[in-house]
Amino acid sequence: MKVAIVGASGAVGQEFLRVLEERNFPMDELVLFGSERSAGKKYTFKGKEYTVQLLKHGDDFKGVDIAFTSAGASVSKEFAEDITKYGAIMIDNSSAFRMDNDVPLVVPECNAKDALVRPRGIIANPNCTTIMMVVCLQPLEQISHIKSIHIASYQSASGAGAAAMAELQQQYKELANDQQPTVNKFAYQLAYNVIPQIDVFTDNGYTKEEMKMFNETRKIMHTDARCSAMCVRISSLRAHSEAVWIETEEPISEEEARKALASAEGVTLVDNPKAVGTKANANPNAETLEKLPYPMPLYTGGKDNVYVGRVRKDLANDNGLTFWLSGDQIKKGAALNAVQIGEYLIKEGVVK
Repeated sequence: MKVAIVGASGAVGQEFLRVLEERNFPMDELVLFGSERSAGKKYTFKGKEYTVQLLKHGDDFKGVDIAFTSAGASVSKEFAEDITKYGAIMIDNSSAFRMDNDVPLVVPECNAKDALVRPRGIIANPNCTTIMMVVCLQPLEQISHIKSIHIASYQSASGAGAAAMAELQQQYKELANDQQPTVNKFAYQLAYNVIPQIDVFTDNGYTKEEMKMFNETRKIMHTDARCSAMCVRISSLRAHSEAVWIETEEPISEEEARKALASAEGVTLVDNPKAVGTKANANPNAETLEKLPYPMPLYTGGKDNVYVGRVRKDLANDNGLTFWLSGDQIKKGAALNAVQIGEYLIKEGVVK
């Protein structure tokens, strides 16, 4: 098994290395690729040092079984043929191919089997907010068909990459020292602020990020459900959160919903409103986290699962439910989901 990571120096590329090591992903060889700026950098994986090679056109992917790519849509489009022409399966974390009819868009907890049909040798990893939401929607869909979804997302700086995370930290330091904050990665200062825009606006007034949630949810879940989103950038560092309202064909009780979510793959239920005031350290273990009243990004960063709480009936809709979720955008929202796709392909004997 030979594995490649494209975009190895980025936030998701670095998370790929951590997740592959954590999960002891079966491989015999690893090769790292990056831009001219990244080429030559060295990273340690399982005690061995690897040097980032320059990504270029040619035969460098000959013999590669799986290539995890996270270097941006333009790079994915330019190098897709080079990556796949000798049979490598490209699991792409960019938006380049997500809505292409001949490219499966996969969240293993929802539609793993879609990964088995990939005419171009490419599998797309969905948008981070979509991944975390559909992991929670799928067990509820099994109870009653979801007709509509309304969501407000609260997305951390990590969604804009490592440089954005660094800028947020820098802004807080500058403001604490009465200095003018540095603003490069976002249109406005993010520290002590929220920005109700992620990506550019489209003609209908929704941003591209919000339209991704509409379109990707339908493709992943094979559903006609409509998703109306408001995506907001907030000043948390890592881990996104979402407030979700759904309308189902038949009413789902709070008890049914909690039971389904608690037993769902990839989901942890943290819904203890009577525990308000319970303290947790900055990096609690799973047992401590589950005793909190609800999930929060301070605690869900670095965790594998999507954490769900505040499950209750929608007072404005007899067939409605609402809940809150939080999960690590870089991990489950990107690298972990892609690695789980790779694990599924190995389990099914697609790659050996």
